[in-house]
Amino acid sequence: MSHTAGIRQTQKLKTRQALLDAALLLLEHQSLSSLGLREVTRAVGVTPTAFYRHFADTAALGVALVEETLGSLHGLIAAVLAETGDSQERVDRSVEVIARHVGAQPAHFRFIAREQHGGVGPVREAIAAQLFRFAEEVACALGQEPGSAGWSEEDLLMLGGFYVDHMVMTASALLEAGPEREREVVRQARRRLRLVSIGRAHWLDEAPARDRERDEAPTRD
Repeated sequence: MSHTAGIRQTQKLKTRQALLDAALLLLEHQSLSSLGLREVTRAVGVTPTAFYRHFADTAALGVALVEETLGSLHGLIAAVLAETGDSQERVDRSVEVIARHVGAQPAHFRFIAREQHGGVGPVREAIAAQLFRFAEEVACALGQEPGSAGWSEEDLLMLGGFYVDHMVMTASALLEAGPEREREVVRQARRRLRLVSIGRAHWLDEAPARDRERDEAPTRD
């Protein structure tokens, strides 16, 4: 790549990031569905034509914000789950990771909390896809533990999904609580996960009854 091309690429990346940052700031006070393209470009000081060099529309910008917010968490959560030691310690560490990430990027997580059930379909789908990917990663990590012997893939994915739902709930609670109540939210999050761990230890005790219920459930033609 030539020196001139390198400068252009660097400037392009800077403009793209500036558009994301400006949109995020504007979204503190409105939903993505009401965000105007010209609002964003005016905040950055570029023309609407320049916007289209980076994003097809505001929905595509929203999807990029989803990836920026949740994409980086995959490596962090995976690292925690890969740690050796007691599984509860890893769960506690994952709560710490979420709390630290929310504290560092509150605007990003407010955007996720608002748009998870918002009016922009591609963004809802992007959030759902990221959370499902988290659930799969957690299920895979849990499946490698001795305590998961005998668990079905379906049940592991259900458990992984529960942990992810709890992660989202904890992030929302941290946003509502603010710094003064953060420690209490983290404490409650850990307690809830310990309760899940107790239930997990006895899940297979009820396996025969669950299998009978499944076999006896009426089927549709």
